[in-house]
Amino acid sequence: MASSNTTTGVDNTFRKKFDTEEYRERARERERKEAERSKSQSKGPPVQRAPLKHRDYHVDLESRLGKTQVVTPVAPLSQQAGYFCRVCDCVVKDSANYLDHINGKKHQRALGMSMRVERSSLEQVQERFEVLKKRKTPGTFSEQDLDERIRKQEEAEEEHKRQRREKKKEKKKGKVIEEEPEMDPEVAEMMGFGGFGSSKKS
Repeated sequence: MASSNTTTGVDNTFRKKFDTEEYRERARERERKEAERSKSQSKGPPVQRAPLKHRDYHVDLESRLGKTQVVTPVAPLSQQAGYFCRVCDCVVKDSANYLDHINGKKHQRALGMSMRVERSSLEQVQERFEVLKKRKTPGTFSEQDLDERIRKQEEAEEEHKRQRREKKKEKKKGKVIEEEPEMDPEVAEMMGFGGFGSSKKS
């Protein structure tokens, strides 16, 4: 018997065939989108930021010192443990890092300042010196003041020493009184000890 062994051809190669033209088109499209995005970002002029300025507020680091607080993971950021920065909306865990943060570049940029300091003119420096001179009290130091302060210090030391001597004397008197038992003089005479040679009469 003759059997015909006619099998149809099956593509049993499971290797993926790449369409190079399709991938080239995708790459061109991606490059076009990136170019458009970079153009849209660089359209405006560069942002002009103000130079650094002195803080006009007090940084409160001591208000929560030594206090305990219950920390829950569901609490809002402003109520979590640590120092909360309202400008950057972040929590910093300790005071040193908080100071680093508020003096840092990210925080200053959020405030609209660059990290550059404005250059002072000669007039500004001279004005500053004048303000500092006026702040000082005139004649802050003289030899008479020094002599007066030394004399007051010596008087205070003498007073302190005198008080210490008086306290010691009072302590000794208290001990002597405690050591002498209160006895009836008649009983003491009968027992044979009157005064132990002391001329004091109580």
